[in-house]
Amino acid sequence: MDLKERQFRPVEVTPRPGEDIERLVKRFTRKVRDEGILQELYERRSYRKPSEKRRAKISRARYVVQNAKLANES
Repeated sequence: MDLKERQFRPVEVTPRPGEDIERLVKRFTRKVRDEGILQELYERRSYRKPSEKRRAKISRARYVVQNAKLANES
């Protein structure tokens, strides 16, 4: 999903009755990770040329294909 197309909404975690604060923080952290908020922050921190993005995308695709082949051989 393109960063410009993304709809922003706040991450909310409501405490459940009798829930420990550590568990609440863990659920919040998981939601933040699943939403990709920190990943987006890292991407926006510095400019990457389109060619660098393309190269990284191709590299990730090769990695995924290679791991899939290894998993199928096992």
